[in-house]
Amino acid sequence: MSARHDAFRLGDQEQRDGAFERQESRFRQWVTADGASGFEPQAGRYHLYVCRACPWAHRALIGIELMGLREAITVSYVDPIRDGRGWAFTTPGCYEDPVNGFKLLAEAYLSVDPGFSQRVTVPVLWDRERATIVNNESSEILRMLHTVFAPLAQHPVQLYPAAHAAEIDALNSLIYDNVNNGVYRAGFATGQQAYERAVLELFAVLDELDGRLAQRRFLFGVQPLETDWRLFTTLVRFDAVYQIHFKCSIRKLSEYRHLWPYLRDLYQWPGIRETVSFTEIRDHYYRTHPGLNPHGLVAVMPALDFDAPHGRESLGAGAPTQR
Repeated sequence: MSARHDAFRLGDQEQRDGAFERQESRFRQWVTADGASGFEPQAGRYHLYVCRACPWAHRALIGIELMGLREAITVSYVDPIRDGRGWAFTTPGCYEDPVNGFKLLAEAYLSVDPGFSQRVTVPVLWDRERATIVNNESSEILRMLHTVFAPLAQHPVQLYPAAHAAEIDALNSLIYDNVNNGVYRAGFATGQQAYERAVLELFAVLDELDGRLAQRRFLFGVQPLETDWRLFTTLVRFDAVYQIHFKCSIRKLSEYRHLWPYLRDLYQWPGIRETVSFTEIRDHYYRTHPGLNPHGLVAVMPALDFDAPHGRESLGAGAPTQR
């Protein structure tokens, strides 16, 4: 499989300078509190298809755990080793679809849109009642989980307080463009200038975030909010995958004075370490991008102690941020 086919499989695009451009999510309906959208928050009605290896799906898993939604929304996992057919259910009791019995996640997409020809992605929020995909955009699924599904949660948390809403949206956008998607823009670039531009923009924002965290425990104060968790899923994969596999090579995340203990703080947050599988993460990236890693060798896990004390408990809210 060529590097280009590997990187731009079915829907992602390549610009003239070799820059990577991610495809738009296809299904964008919302569950609403009043059900006016046709989807109301009911326990047992919705199912979440995810992969532990995928940072976008990881957002949804974190939302489930933080809110305590395991009894309200069922979850199943696809195999992290993905071939040309896309995400698959390969192993009973481990990687299986107990709702529809699909063997490939593509079957869910095609059952809703028989003409679908783009890349099949996770997460997918599935409605059992209407047998359809509600949404496959990770940011919107996460937002729904901690807002409209809150009445069904065992221990709901506020991740999008009104006082920070505008700043959360702005910082989400900055981090998505330059960090969450930035590592992919670096890794899947096919032109030297596009690659270097992506890497420089990535590290410029990481440097900015490191400075922001010097005097505050989390991005907006003493509690992690939506933006922290959206950032976490990229940071936790950084040294194990992106720094090596995607050539994000200026610095390791563990070399940052504030970002590294901040990452450990989030990892040690109740319920979070259980959502992280470094084995699945490394297997997925190193074994499913033959254009980048033709022999499928899995890089040895870096010597990182995510359980080491982070020492950030005494930090406060920090000074107001001006952008």
